[in-house]
Amino acid sequence: MKASARNQFTGTVTEVRIGVVNAEVHIGLKGGETIVAAITRESAETLAIKTDLEVIALVKAPQIIIITDFGGYRLSARNQLQGMVTQLKSGAVSTEVVIALKGGEQVAATVTNDSVEALGLRQGQQATVVFKAAAVILAVAD
Repeated sequence: MKASARNQFTGTVTEVRIGVVNAEVHIGLKGGETIVAAITRESAETLAIKTDLEVIALVKAPQIIIITDFGGYRLSARNQLQGMVTQLKSGAVSTEVVIALKGGEQVAATVTNDSVEALGLRQGQQATVVFKAAAVILAVAD
């Protein structure tokens, strides 16, 4: 699939919770990680989301937050995936940071250069990518 979202994760639906307005969809990735998507009930029905269905989870790079130290805090964001920084591509204002997950998937985040400096980001560093379930868009094959 061609899309502008840099992050495209292929996975299998492992759980679906249907609510009155929204649905929560759990997607298992090949490395054992799970992504949670919050979509409307109508979208879940239109896409025929069910367990064992292969889906693509899309997340735009600006929606990704990078954390190197939780400092004893917990976050409400459902998606928290650990990995290692593999690339830093600096621009005039922002940097694209690529983080490899244990299953081989890569996550691209765009953050300000100031954030890269404040976090001391460098290749080989462990980091956690965080994004809200509502930031995930699901796609299925026709």
